[in-house]
Amino acid sequence: MFAFLTSVRKAVRPAAFGLAALGLAACDATMLPSIGGANSGGPKIDPSKPIQVALLVPKSDAGAAPVAQALENATRLAISELNGAKIELRVYDTAGNSSTAAAQAQRAVDEGARVILGPLFGEAANAAGLAVADEGVNVLSFSNNPSIAGGNVFVLGPTFNNTAQRLMRFAKKQGKNSVVVVHSDDVPGQFGKVAIEQAATSAGVRVVSSEAYTLSVEGVSATAQSAGRAIRESGADTVFITTDATNAAMPMLLNMLPENGAAPASTQYVGLTRWDVRPDLFGLPGAEGAWFTLPNRSQQAGFNARYSAAYSSAPHPLAGLAYDGIAAIGSLASQGRGDALTGQALTRSTGFNGVSGVFRLMKDGTNQRGLAVATIKDKQVVILDPAPNSFGGAGF
Repeated sequence: MFAFLTSVRKAVRPAAFGLAALGLAACDATMLPSIGGANSGGPKIDPSKPIQVALLVPKSDAGAAPVAQALENATRLAISELNGAKIELRVYDTAGNSSTAAAQAQRAVDEGARVILGPLFGEAANAAGLAVADEGVNVLSFSNNPSIAGGNVFVLGPTFNNTAQRLMRFAKKQGKNSVVVVHSDDVPGQFGKVAIEQAATSAGVRVVSSEAYTLSVEGVSATAQSAGRAIRESGADTVFITTDATNAAMPMLLNMLPENGAAPASTQYVGLTRWDVRPDLFGLPGAEGAWFTLPNRSQQAGFNARYSAAYSSAPHPLAGLAYDGIAAIGSLASQGRGDALTGQALTRSTGFNGVSGVFRLMKDGTNQRGLAVATIKDKQVVILDPAPNSFGGAGF
């Protein structure tokens, strides 16, 4: 049941159309007004007084409750570490449900929230943003799905676009000029494929072909053959794999692609996801010398240590997103800015310093993060190009 709504119009807004994409946080959704995050407005505040922040997390969703708790913990840790800004936090349970998220977002604003942090799932974030769009309240969601970004909704989660752009620019600087894309025949694979193709075009790298596979031995084998054939016939110097390192297809691809003509000695392997999470892959033929991205590991380690000291457990991988949201709000408020919660302030070009390094919110509601380029050498992870410490320099 929806909480009291200030307008009948809110009760009949179109529901989001969900797709299973990009892990926990993704969905394809009813788009928000295309005015762009930088123009989304936002309430004026008195920075000398506590800022009321609403945290929307799926506390009563059995499958996501541990993530919800980690996000709340990280939010409270970030608040405790702010210098010069005061935050009043109120936590609202979305139950992992889009209609509940919309109702809780409206309730939060009715109770005085000036900005919303969360929700976790893309469809819920979209619904929350729609619910409070006419209130002039911005939503800093934990989603990594760029299709819900815009209007008053920002996504804090790392995006395929950001990673692909970093790797394609690096590849071009290393003299790479042509790429074959290998992707899964599902929604995450399609997102990854599009991100790589766009990044290649931007960097001036030619996309020779995009080869999709279905998740089966036969499906992966057939795609390895077609990709290898495309590389041999075109002379492509790079193969870019969208597959998550934890997926069962990854070891098959790293064995089968070299067997079908994508020789690691002449073909640069690139991964769209972090391969450091699977050390058991490091000895496979396609892994040695492959490129992938990592966040700023020293900053990430510092956050992990502080979180563990505070809560006697390691943080969930998504916990840092909540910390980053508070870091952005606190950084602006500590400057005495009455417009700290507006789209224009949140999208400042210099960005913010977060759990895993520098990041900034973009005018279209997406984000850009400083990433290092890493490789595997002798079964060890080696940094080839460090994560940038600011925007405008190397790595961007």
